Amino acid sequence: MARPVLGPEEEQAVLEVLRSGQLSLGPRVPRFEEDFAARIGDGLHASAVSSGTAGLHLALRAAGVGEGDEVITSPLSFVASANVVLYERARPVFVDIDPETLCIPAAAVAAAVTERTRALLPVHIFGWAADVAGMEPLGLPIVEDACEALGAVHEDGTVVGSRGHAAVFAFYANKQMTTGEGGMVVTADAAAKARIDSERNQGRAPDMGWLDHDRLGFNYRLSDLACAIGIEQLKRLDGLLADRVRVASWYGEALAGIEDLGLPRPRPSWFVYVVQLPPGADRDATILALRDLGVASKPYLPAIHLFSFYRERFGHREGEFPVAEDVAARSIALPFFPQMTEGQVARVAEALRAVLGH
Repeated sequence: MARPVLGPEEEQAVLEVLRSGQLSLGPRVPRFEEDFAARIGDGLHASAVSSGTAGLHLALRAAGVGEGDEVITSPLSFVASANVVLYERARPVFVDIDPETLCIPAAAVAAAVTERTRALLPVHIFGWAADVAGMEPLGLPIVEDACEALGAVHEDGTVVGSRGHAAVFAFYANKQMTTGEGGMVVTADAAAKARIDSERNQGRAPDMGWLDHDRLGFNYRLSDLACAIGIEQLKRLDGLLADRVRVASWYGEALAGIEDLGLPRPRPSWFVYVVQLPPGADRDATILALRDLGVASKPYLPAIHLFSFYRERFGHREGEFPVAEDVAARSIALPFFPQMTEGQVARVAEALRAVLGH
């Protein structure tokens, strides 16, 4: 399904950290943070954390989300974007997605705001930028889930993560760049960075004094080993993004003409390549048939509100968010990574055509 691009530069960077003997809380962490913030935009601060999930959690805490609050977000996402709301005993309030962008529309968000709404958590799904500008007039804190959207650009040309809100990126092995595991919170708010830096490290004081843990904290640190990889991955990011655009364009050409197959819209940042099967196609049977032909695929993504936990906890049922449910039921992710060849893409397309009877 995916394959990271790692070379001798990353290997050498890791060896240097190993030989230094300082594997955590060392100089690579602030360097990675500074390099990453500069990549996103001017005047920004960055905090390296152990995962995108950890970053979303800390960003919501910094936004003041607490028990009894509501956070408006998407039902079509990786489950972490909803789970982090529950970590603070708040409630995720879902709104249906736009059928074209697969993101939550600003108008739907505005209609869902109540006196209990404390923050908005739009998801830049699959590398497509959500309409954050349309949500800003609501005057609520915004935490952007950009875990799938490094390199994405808004329609007005601004880079995702550069608008000053807390934006969270992730570096799992299938992302646009990787540190193995890891994440980054980017914000224009220096006070929010200071709080996140403390809370990721057990609530320790800014001077790192052992005798003063002045707030509740967590172990959400990112190691120097991971940051060393991240520093090198940033250097090759433009090439990684360009390679993904090229592979996506090959897919678009190879899959064109399959009746009623929904293809994703072009974009500058690609996380995964997800197609929507024709209405009436059996998604699970399609996945099994592709597997029999030697092609991996998987459902991407299930609707969060229909998970058993969310059904039992909040009483969610089918039919609440019909667009998200339809997309979730028909979407599959195909093999996708920067080093895919045109021949590999053609093989996947041939297998999908055969399975769908084309």
